[in-house]
Amino acid sequence: MSENLATWAGGSGDFSAEPPFDTVEELRSHRKRHTALSYRLFGAFGWGSLGDGHITARDPERTDCFWLLKYGVSFRQATTSDLVLVGPGGQVVEGTGPINMTAYYIHAPIHDARPESVSVAHTHTPYATPWVANVRPFRMICQEATAFFRSQAIFEGEEVQVMDADTGKHIAAALDEAKLVFLRNHGPVTVGQSVEETIGWFLLAERVAEVHIKAPDALPITDQAAFIASAEIGHPSNAVAAYEYAIMSHIPDPSVVD
Repeated sequence: MSENLATWAGGSGDFSAEPPFDTVEELRSHRKRHTALSYRLFGAFGWGSLGDGHITARDPERTDCFWLLKYGVSFRQATTSDLVLVGPGGQVVEGTGPINMTAYYIHAPIHDARPESVSVAHTHTPYATPWVANVRPFRMICQEATAFFRSQAIFEGEEVQVMDADTGKHIAAALDEAKLVFLRNHGPVTVGQSVEETIGWFLLAERVAEVHIKAPDALPITDQAAFIASAEIGHPSNAVAAYEYAIMSHIPDPSVVD
């Protein structure tokens, strides 16, 4: 458990999505490390095994650029040296290797529209991908669903193959200020103020989707009950906790990404 998370959970101090660093280089290293770990985590779940999906982390200095795993690297084997810095227009400005341009078309407009965002995540999963084909939001049918109470959106466009930045802008507009947007007949996208938060929301969204698929006739709780629960379940610290537990459970040696 991180120091920031423990402080917030204890009821004292303000929670910060990222720990403080003395230099921009240290913050960049932190973001890159957790991006590589997140790819490994997706790989541990079997996500991205067909080359589908992407996780980005905004560079703390060149804020119009983000770090992305170069195309052709197995998520299970991702390291920080496999990350490339992608700038405007989808150009690789640091590192070498090709990129999946769909990642740029989806992620760049979201980063542009949400200046507070540090990370964006998307991949195709066993439960969220079939759920989004229903083109319906989550109902409040489980505890984790309250994390997305009044913080979820649906992109209803039929562009299942995102081939340009204009489509990405429409996705960003649909997302607005939410944590989660469903790309119709495609998959989920989450956003947060740290890599850890973004991935935590993604993990929780997949669990909620599983409940929806397995319990299609479940009775939801009331909006009042969901609102009360969302104050804690929907707090960024809960997303970070989900991420940290997943890393401990599935990536026992985080040094593998260095």
